[in-house]
Amino acid sequence: MTVLSESELIQIRRHLHQIPELALHEFQTHDYLIEEIKKFRQDYLEIQVPQALPTAIMVLVHGSNPQRTIGYRADIDALPVEEKTGLQYSSQNLGIMHACGHDIHMTVALGLLSYFSEYQPIDNLMFFFQPAEESESGGKKAYELGIFSEKWRPDEFYGLHDNPALPAGSIGCRMGTLFAGTTEVNIDLIGKSGHAAFPQNANDTVVAMSSLIMQIQTIISRSIDPIKSGVITLGKVEAGTIRNVIAGHTRIEGTIRGLSQKMILEIDQRLRDICAGIARSYNMEVNLDLNQGGYWPVENNPKLTEIFISYMKKNPNVEFIETEPAMTGEDFGYLLAKFPGTMFWLGVNDDSQLHSATFTPDESSIFRGIEAIKDFLNYRMKA
Repeated sequence: MTVLSESELIQIRRHLHQIPELALHEFQTHDYLIEEIKKFRQDYLEIQVPQALPTAIMVLVHGSNPQRTIGYRADIDALPVEEKTGLQYSSQNLGIMHACGHDIHMTVALGLLSYFSEYQPIDNLMFFFQPAEESESGGKKAYELGIFSEKWRPDEFYGLHDNPALPAGSIGCRMGTLFAGTTEVNIDLIGKSGHAAFPQNANDTVVAMSSLIMQIQTIISRSIDPIKSGVITLGKVEAGTIRNVIAGHTRIEGTIRGLSQKMILEIDQRLRDICAGIARSYNMEVNLDLNQGGYWPVENNPKLTEIFISYMKKNPNVEFIETEPAMTGEDFGYLLAKFPGTMFWLGVNDDSQLHSATFTPDESSIFRGIEAIKDFLNYRMKA
């Protein structure tokens, strides 16, 4: 086996695109990845499948004179989206699609692995094919299960995300936060239902909910530094059963986005304070549930990111673009809170957005991305 060619990489990506699977159910994807990895030269490779996380794959490439272990992560799950691209290699799994481009992520990782299986790296390289990025906090699960221990523990960690707004094959990055952290917000207001004609005998949760929503809107405008950035969106409200019955229960569902973990925790506390105040003011029960899981802000390590950006800017074969932070979520942020590292963008040039049913990344980005990352890793191992 030699290093994977561009045409072979595209065929691998198209096969992966046809077999998308949801978080923690990536069994067919897992088996296909193992099958491809076993085709590579095995002299320097060591493969491990964690028993506690059976769809994950870890591959250690033993270095010739290792001073560190460099980790590289590729997420492998898909989204519950019905594909509408019309491609000949469209998803074969009804209602599931690689609408976030994880098929691109996996293919780039396989390309890198095929190269380093033929050309032994100086340092150890640890490839982590991660399940459950889109939901279920796969990165956090992996960390808490202790799979990054001993020789499998990276000294630094890297990972990419494809970006349809950037030219195909370009590399984007920034110092500081690349992705926001996210927290799911669920609020249940429990009062007392009753006849619309006798409001004095009921406790109206719709009225309390209206006041609560208006107060929540002041958190970003009046409790957060305007130089920084955060978002609270309440996207779903359910209340009542019929027009002439006062609602005794109302549910609000939403999301928080913040560019630092400190900011998210500040927003969380203000939400708690406001909910407690509404409960007292309206004499009802207000239950707030905040679920962040592993979706922490992707805060790039300053030293390693400076090295990464400097190299990409100087490489004449790389189109580097300094990007703005994005309010989308990514569970690699949790791993970057535990290990120093950097996340970056790979441009895939598409008119459709991530998570859309028509998302069709430019496949020419795969080989160009591999070349840029491979060259950086070789450079980093000599530093």
